[in-house]
Amino acid sequence: MNNSYNWYQTLIKPDWAPPSWLFGPVWTVLYIIIAVTFGFVFYKTAKKELPKKVALPFVLNLFFNFVFTPIQFGLRSNILAAVDILLVLATLIWSFYSIKSYYKWVVLANMPYLLWVCFATILQLTITYLNF
Repeated sequence: MNNSYNWYQTLIKPDWAPPSWLFGPVWTVLYIIIAVTFGFVFYKTAKKELPKKVALPFVLNLFFNFVFTPIQFGLRSNILAAVDILLVLATLIWSFYSIKSYYKWVVLANMPYLLWVCFATILQLTITYLNF
């Protein structure tokens, strides 16, 4: 992991990029929100109180979210990481549309996640561009 950190440090980043130490605390808070809200959606789906199609974008969002780090730092591929973060954003927006008519609070609770993913998407696209 240290080699990956060193590699990331060598990338050209915009002046407005947050310091590396900030990502851990931010994601800790976001993963708590995700665990509660996504867990609720999966629970309601398992109890057949929500259709399975409502849970699909949540499952896909988790998948794309979790593969970001191995893509970015394992494969060291900015281009694939940019594609992946766009898929995280797209599936998050899709999940909001799928759940809003059932449980609007899930959408509201995930607003910090959406804001961070929007920021992370812009950051990743910028880093990809600067290092192309």
